[in-house]
Amino acid sequence: MGERELSVVVLAAGKGERMRSDRPKVLHEVAGRPMIAHVLAAADALAPARVTVVVGPGMEAVAAAVAPRACVLQPERRGTADAVARARAAHEGLGGDVLALYGDTPLVEPETLARALARRRAADDPAVVALGFRPDDPGAYGRLRLDSGGALTGIVEAADADPEAAAIRLCNSGIMAFDGAALWPLLDEVRADNAKGEYYLTDLVGLAVAAGRRCAHVEAPAGELAGVNDRAGLAAAEAFAQKRLRERALAGGATLIRPESVRLCADTALGRDVVIEPGVFFGPGVSVADGATIRAFSHLEGARIGPGATVGPFARLRPGAAVGAGARVGNFVEVKAADIEAGARINHLSYIGDARVGAGANVGAGVITCNYDGFAKHRTDIGAGAFIGSNSALVAPVSIGAGALVGAGSTVVSDVAADALAVARAAQRAIGGGAGRYRAARRRRAGAG
Repeated sequence: MGERELSVVVLAAGKGERMRSDRPKVLHEVAGRPMIAHVLAAADALAPARVTVVVGPGMEAVAAAVAPRACVLQPERRGTADAVARARAAHEGLGGDVLALYGDTPLVEPETLARALARRRAADDPAVVALGFRPDDPGAYGRLRLDSGGALTGIVEAADADPEAAAIRLCNSGIMAFDGAALWPLLDEVRADNAKGEYYLTDLVGLAVAAGRRCAHVEAPAGELAGVNDRAGLAAAEAFAQKRLRERALAGGATLIRPESVRLCADTALGRDVVIEPGVFFGPGVSVADGATIRAFSHLEGARIGPGATVGPFARLRPGAAVGAGARVGNFVEVKAADIEAGARINHLSYIGDARVGAGANVGAGVITCNYDGFAKHRTDIGAGAFIGSNSALVAPVSIGAGALVGAGSTVVSDVAADALAVARAAQRAIGGGAGRYRAARRRRAGAG
């Protein structure tokens, strides 16, 4: 693509009323990432000279989400041609091609956009290239009209389609590549003489043909180009994204025992020979190194899993969790902002937050790091090879030295030296016959009541 400059305009001014949401439509997430972030990532892969996002009034949240990219305002929502025209000043002085994308079409691949640009730059020099697809239900999509030679001659919006046009199965995704030299003059000719009284970007095809320029189209899979207009569309996009992510994980050498039950994020990174058991949920920012196993029904977000480590079942890893090589984080263990070093074991029923668990250390069942005092978080440091007995509470800030042993049921409030044995619990007291007297007293009280 290096022989011509590329400019990208992303249309994101729509209110998305059918979403029934206080959140702008393009900020709803697919695979753990706002829809518009998917679109921008696809655009960035083409190394554009400039990217401009068109927003509507009151969409400061969208502007913040796309920063530092420039935004321009479409004061009134008067159609897609008007929206692209708002970006004109931002792209003055740039030559080459212009790509118009939509913030609610999150699954388009960079390779598909590259094909559209390659078609735009072909020898026949089409002024406009539209991305088309063939959905099961064409519904409200515009239709692409082709001549007998396959050239694109026009796009008919669904609201303006006669029965002949409505029967066309090839639909318009909205994504278009333009010859930049033709785009801006053609926009000046668009009129709002249609059923909706809007300025349609699709009218540029007919205008270009009338001016003697050729237009063309490129097809892509329907799931990749389907726009999201409501919650059902969002769910369909999520399903398509998950299927694609699972296929890529399997192709990359991971084993997903029941793929349809695993939820991945757009940035989930899985190494070779990773095993993912059923029901695992990956939030944003998770990487799993070669040979690690994530057991069933675990929830991971913002976590790094080292080679050969085991997590779960029913584990929760929160942001900042790092599990070292060969370490084990077992069932019903929660880890947050903590480094679990190589070979360490936290096998069940524990909470480790704001901490370090040294290499080879063993943390028994029911151990918690008491990291919050009501005002601030504090760290716990557990040295290499230490052993923390079951049901112990480590009140941070506190340090357990390498090789130290903490007796079960201890509440540790001060540092423990390396290789020391610490027991911090009240002495056991047994009262002979006390249990019988207690039960008799309870029965008397119950009878009196």
